[in-house]
Amino acid sequence: MTTRAGLWATREVGAEIHTVSYVATQIGVSWNTIMNAVSYWGEALITDPTRTGSVTALGVDETKMGAAKRFVPTTWISAICDLEGRSVIDVIEGRGGTELGGWLDDQSAQWREKVTVTVTDLHQPYRNALSSRCPNATAVADPFHVVGVANRALDRTRRAVQNETLGHRGHTKDPLYRARKLLVMAAENIDVKGQNRLEQFLAAGDPHRRVYEAWVTKEAIRDLYTMHAHPVTARAWLDVIIDSCRDTETITLRGLARTLKQWKEPILAWHTHGYSNGPVEGLNSLIKKVKRVASGFTNFSHYRTRILLAVGACNWDLLGTPPPKKPENPAVL
Repeated sequence: MTTRAGLWATREVGAEIHTVSYVATQIGVSWNTIMNAVSYWGEALITDPTRTGSVTALGVDETKMGAAKRFVPTTWISAICDLEGRSVIDVIEGRGGTELGGWLDDQSAQWREKVTVTVTDLHQPYRNALSSRCPNATAVADPFHVVGVANRALDRTRRAVQNETLGHRGHTKDPLYRARKLLVMAAENIDVKGQNRLEQFLAAGDPHRRVYEAWVTKEAIRDLYTMHAHPVTARAWLDVIIDSCRDTETITLRGLARTLKQWKEPILAWHTHGYSNGPVEGLNSLIKKVKRVASGFTNFSHYRTRILLAVGACNWDLLGTPPPKKPENPAVL
């Protein structure tokens, strides 16, 4: 291909998020020819030292790369994002602390020292890797995932009560099964008709009011963000929630109490810093779009290149700059 064709293909695949096969069809070349051109011309944009610069607020979240098959486990990637710049800094394979820690170790000490806030879901390996390598950063637990933990505890309670009372999983006509969507809705979004239906379902299927107790706990955790924005009142309210969950006989709520206690300070850090993983979730949606347009990926390097060109805040004025030459290996010479 000519240089002009390679540059056009890089922009079409990277910035416009077209498929490689579509671009290859437009100019009558093979898939590999286009992907090689995108990798070659995109390298300078991805490795541009000014692409991300210093970062003060760092967000990390995982997304699925490949679904599990018979002999192949689910594969994951982790997106490392600049919350202020709302861009993807880099993408790494896996979702463990080892992979994230290795990436952080590759960054300079000066870069890591400038990070003042890190935001993650309630994934302990991320928290450990960030806290040990970003000494000046305050860990913040993403509010959406904190409420999500409460919703999962509620759903597990509902299913446990369903099995205990009726001896089987939820069927279409079972009251607790019919209440499942109302239970996870925000209380203020349920109209009068919905409130009456929820009360009827719980009266019929929750004889010991364990599901109701879990629902009240979920709403109390939501109130932590909607009604108790001040750090002092938020701390007192969270202590009340933890104590009430500890005193209950419901196993799922006692487990929730342990989780809330373990993540107490990161949860409360939101009330002083205000950061969430909302920008990361938005970027994850674009990452999934890249994957969906391509009908999936099996090559991580190609996936990473496509993601960074699409949502990595690349300076497209640099398109046409040859990639930096790799240093020669003296051992080979």
